[in-house]
Amino acid sequence: MSEDLFGGSFRKERRRVRKKRIRNERYKDRKYRSVFLAFMTILLAFAVYFVSQIEPVKKNYIYPYRYQELVTLYAEANGVSPALVASVIMHESKFSNQAHSSRGAVGLMQLMPETAEWIAGQLGEEDFSLEKLREPEMNIRYGTWYLALLEREFDGNPILTLAAYNAGRGTVHEWMEERGWSANFNDISAIPYPETRLYVGRVLKDKKHYETLYHPTRENGN
Repeated sequence: MSEDLFGGSFRKERRRVRKKRIRNERYKDRKYRSVFLAFMTILLAFAVYFVSQIEPVKKNYIYPYRYQELVTLYAEANGVSPALVASVIMHESKFSNQAHSSRGAVGLMQLMPETAEWIAGQLGEEDFSLEKLREPEMNIRYGTWYLALLEREFDGNPILTLAAYNAGRGTVHEWMEERGWSANFNDISAIPYPETRLYVGRVLKDKKHYETLYHPTRENGN
């Protein structure tokens, strides 16, 4: 009987040791897998960052610039930065002339039909139509004219100009009056609308990339 007890205890101890060894091996496997995945994630992040810094990749995939000739033509005609117009288009429509918002904004620069019709009247054009507004040339021409108007209206302040383009001129004038903002306003974080706050920050940030990639001499004065 003592032999049976001894044998039983020995077998139990062996099973306990084997289970412990299996748990340790599984723990090591999970640990090694976690380290490997972390390493591969970091390596992939570095690879993505490196590739994204290559100029052709930036131009073709991150900061595309369709209709560059039209943008440059009408931006210069209206005294607006081409890089600013390009960044606005990027964030409004991603350079898709078929873009159409749920609120009814149309085309590359996402102009509201009533705003575009008003612009046509200011320009003395009587042949305005919604179909024409979808055409890249008219949309860019009207959009750059309107952006230039806003720049003049807000004394060249880019933050207020872009806020007005996104949230409306009247809205920005209300903010200025209610909050005591002047033409020197420079605090993007103080913009009440989260969407407009994000929009202004991103457009200004990407404007710098368009300047560097496409308009270094014109924009930077080199």
